[in-house]
Amino acid sequence: MKHLGTGIGWRPEIAAAVEGMPGIDWVEAVAENVCPGHLPESLVRLRERGVTVVPHGVSLGLGGADRPDGGKLADLAAAAEALGSPLVTEHIAFVRAGGALTASPILEAGHLLPVPRTRDALDVLCENIRIAQDALPVPLAVENIAALISWPGEEMTEGQFLYDLADRTGVRLLIDVANLHTNHVNRGEDPAKALDELPVEAIAYVHVAGGFERDGVWHDSHAHAVPPAVLAILADLSSRVRPPGVLLERDENFPAPAELERELTAIRETVEKASISMVPEVSAPEAAAPEAAAPAVSDAVAPAASEAPEPTEVPDKTAASPAAERASGDAHKASPSTDPARQRLALAQAALLSALVAGTPVPEGFDGTRLSVQARALAGKRADVVAKVAPELPEILAEGYRKSFVTYAHGHPMTGGYRRDALDFAEHLLLGGRLEDPDVRRQVSDWWLERSGPAPLSQHPAARLARATRRVLLRR
Repeated sequence: MKHLGTGIGWRPEIAAAVEGMPGIDWVEAVAENVCPGHLPESLVRLRERGVTVVPHGVSLGLGGADRPDGGKLADLAAAAEALGSPLVTEHIAFVRAGGALTASPILEAGHLLPVPRTRDALDVLCENIRIAQDALPVPLAVENIAALISWPGEEMTEGQFLYDLADRTGVRLLIDVANLHTNHVNRGEDPAKALDELPVEAIAYVHVAGGFERDGVWHDSHAHAVPPAVLAILADLSSRVRPPGVLLERDENFPAPAELERELTAIRETVEKASISMVPEVSAPEAAAPEAAAPAVSDAVAPAASEAPEPTEVPDKTAASPAAERASGDAHKASPSTDPARQRLALAQAALLSALVAGTPVPEGFDGTRLSVQARALAGKRADVVAKVAPELPEILAEGYRKSFVTYAHGHPMTGGYRRDALDFAEHLLLGGRLEDPDVRRQVSDWWLERSGPAPLSQHPAARLARATRRVLLRR
């Protein structure tokens, strides 16, 4: 695995600052925001300087009951090729539920939700990851997520779940130490125990981020400074294995560049200080050869020295494939068909997501209070993202935007993307007579008419006249 070094999450809002920061070895870009044929100029310039760019997916839903969508996998592969990336990353999470397996409408979470740590969920996740690995031109690494809620009846700890996942598929791990801290506060899980159990030699790189605590719940906001508790977990991890890469994530509430640089310095110093006392030092998965002092989980996780790429090379996707194929065959012998597991998982995930976004009863065994907190968080996140996708709506509705949207969200699940969500929200306001101010109603109506078509609006004079006529008729 290529040594990445110290990096930062690339976001358009801080693109210029990132380009000017000293000591940035690599960046991570949200894959869904990368158009392979029209790369942002900032990323192009970084690539020309030799800065590695890794696409980080957020919508694949590898932990969902359905097999990965071929179109989304193709988009992820195209992003990796356009950026010349050494690997791609995604999350161990589900983001939608329903559909054919449950004979119910598809619901979108708009958020990363936890996968139950059960044998059924592990079987499905392993198969989904193998499908993704086969479709991608470079290795895949998957990330542990933060969660507000716990599934009842779980059969494994997080460390055990990640160990078995890596062992069976050969997938690399993206360990988010901020998420380990979140799960410590919200679910009472011990980060040190998770690090004891997971295969640290399978780590591709590490995420570090900030958050905040409110009413005993830790919110993984990516909008606050990295707290000492998260750096302490990073230090613990770095005392066990030298991570090939460490990356600072920040998605909102961006501070001055100098503050981001101070956080990056603290991260570097934490890794360096913890690594000094590490014996023996293992800096990347390729060091876990049979003669190495660090123990290997299995062939699927730690490829033999003859198969492993040199640290300076882009990793070969096929390096771990023989072992992965053996693991795949063993898994299929143990579980001849995962279809029943998929259906059981589908029903459980649909029931949970429906409770969170559609107001249906809380599934048995879940903490109703925690589900209420999660439901409010999901509605609030939808409101925030729609405000970015359709910034005219909060401008038109002013202070009433957020309250109106959250009220709407609790009874109207998201069944498409955020653009569709914004249009549905505006239509809901218009058809329900919820806009008493005629000027506000006119502005929302004009906005909806301008954007409700399936394609960009034509600027031909005849088309513009037709739209103007339609507006007049609708107002009458």
